Formats: sequence, structure tokens, C-alpha cells
Amino acid sequence: MKVAIVSDSNSGITQAEAKELGIHIVPMPFTIEGEEYFEDINLSQESFYNKLLQDVSVSTSQPSIGLVMSLWDDLLKEFDQIVYIPMSSGLSESCASALRVAEVDYKGKVFVVDNQRISVTQKQSVLDAIELANKGYNGQEIHDILMKVKMHSDIYIMVDTLKYLRKGGRITPAAAAVGGLLKIKPVLRIFGEKLDKYRMMNRTLENAKRIMIEAAKNSIEGFLKDIDGRTDNVHLSVAYTGTDNSVALEFVELVKKEFKVENVVCNPLSLSVSCHIGDGALAIAMSKALSEELLK
Repeated sequence: MKVAIVSDSNSGITQAEAKELGIHIVPMPFTIEGEEYFEDINLSQESFYNKLLQDVSVSTSQPSIGLVMSLWDDLLKEFDQIVYIPMSSGLSESCASALRVAEVDYKGKVFVVDNQRISVTQKQSVLDAIELANKGYNGQEIHDILMKVKMHSDIYIMVDTLKYLRKGGRITPAAAAVGGLLKIKPVLRIFGEKLDKYRMMNRTLENAKRIMIEAAKNSIEGFLKDIDGRTDNVHLSVAYTGTDNSVALEFVELVKKEFKVENVVCNPLSLSVSCHIGDGALAIAMSKALSEELLK
């Protein structure tokens, strides 16, 4: 079976990177001041943040199911099956729409993975799918493995400004005003389909980094270890919002030191996440590597 791997730009995978990986990325649409843009097509990271910092109206929407179906139809001329890995169904309706269409019109050909991930952990799912396809697994098998491991990941994010949490209704205007005066840098958590508060009262960047490091260690030594008794098979990533990655690169070195690892990937968080948390955010993400048991 020739299996095509498809995801969306919520994974943080650019169109150029997708070509290098031999996969396909559906660009996410954004509405800015009433005009529609597509991530990494006519909306770059730089352009997005310029508009966001100007405090113009920026919102996300799901990709047209017609656009997704058109891509599937084109790929099925060359491939036998497709594995589609969209952003978490808990954060967008795009996954549910794709699932409905795949079940009715593409049964046995398109397998939609609702593994409740986004951004860097969603990207790891894509990389896992590529590995599985290269090993000869078919679409159904890849889908089933990714669904088994869907909760084997965690993300902690430090937010630099409370403005976007207030806009999204996650904190009250009064709390945002007080937090702004105190220069609070809250840490949020993405686990499964939810973006939740984790630790709100952090006064400095260094304090927030320490909280995220400790939270990541607790996850690795806790529920991720409970999966197979191991802590040495976790992919670690650092992510950030904005166009300046200098703080993120410094954090990479701290993560390497704290976790005694040599490889820590550093990527921008997806723009859809950035819409809700703003510029200057910093994150650490963990994804359990696929086990030999799963690959048997």
C-alpha cells in the first residue's frame, strides 16, 4: 500500500518542510480585518505578528471541507490510502467535519486521526505516521497506533501577556488588569483537547521556566512513565510565539541540561495557538516515542 500522510498547518509544519518530508499540509485560514488569509501561503509568521501587535481583529476558522476533499481526491490518484492528522477535535470542528466525510465518501481510503493534539505534539504524530508508513504499515494500522498513543503527550506554555486570555474569556478583565500591573506570566497546559490554567501567579520569566521544567519532570516521571515504566523514550521540544527565538534557544540549553539530553527540537507554536496567547510565549512539550510493542 502506498500511504499519503496529510496534516494541517496547526502542526507547525511549513509548506517547505512538508515537501522535504514528502507529506502534504492543509493551510489554516485566518480572518484579519474581514479579509481571509492562509497560513504559510499568503500569511507569514512575520506578517501575522505584525497584524496581531497592531491589535487588529484576528480570528481563525476551519479549512473548507471542499478544499480538504479536493486534496484527498488528487492524492488518491497516486496513493492507495491517506492518513489525515488534523488539529484536535476539542479545539476545532475541522476534525469532526473530516471524520464525517471520510466515513461516508472515503471509507477504507482515508483514515482521520482524532488524536487530540496540536502544534509540536501534533507534529510528532505526523513524524510518527511517516515512520510507520515507511515501515510498511497501512492506513488503518497507522490510524490505530496513533489513536492508542494519543494521550501520550503534554505541553506547558508560559504566556507573556494576559491580553489574549482576557479576549478569549479565560480570565476576567479585572484579573487581567491586576495581572498586567503585577507583570504576571501564567503557565498554561495543553493536555488532550483542552487549553487550561496550570500556575497563574508567576512574576518572572526565570520563575516560569522553572515551573515548566518541574511540571515536565512530573509528567515524565508520572503518567508518561506509567505507560511502560520508562523515562528515556520521550521526545522533548521547546516552542515559542513571535519572530524572536532567542529566549527559546536559551531555554533549549536549559532543558538539555536539566533533562541530560542532547537533542531538543525548537519550533514556533502554530499561529492558531498564538491567536489565543499572543506574542512572547514560551513552551516545553513532551511526546512519548513509539514503543517496540506497538510496532510488532
